[in-house]
Amino acid sequence: QGQLVESGGGLVRAGGSLRLSCAASGRTFSKDYMGWFRQAPGKERDFVAAISWSGDNTYYADSVKGRFTISRDNAKNTVYLQMNSLKPEDTAVYFCAASGGLGYRLDSSSEYDYWGQGTQVTVSS
Repeated sequence: QGQLVESGGGLVRAGGSLRLSCAASGRTFSKDYMGWFRQAPGKERDFVAAISWSGDNTYYADSVKGRFTISRDNAKNTVYLQMNSLKPEDTAVYFCAASGGLGYRLDSSSEYDYWGQGTQVTVSS
């Protein structure tokens, strides 16, 4: 049974950077698509980014394209989200997720089988 644990969240000023990590355990996720989602208070959980098992293909929400970078290290069973030029509207709880599916709807939370507990990111203006 797999488990995902996020870390790296915190408080940062607008324009700053943070790097989130998602460590997987319990089973290997090296053949899974991995994704990041975020949820602000009172809002739905939104897609942020996803990456194929090889790392060759990455996908981003329009709102973060050019500012965020998703990557993975399968040897460490870890996925990363580098967030630059952060804005107050990026404030949310960020969740890591794993999908053993075919990757047709990586922007949909229903595509994913495993979820982490989330890490808070707060961007002050």
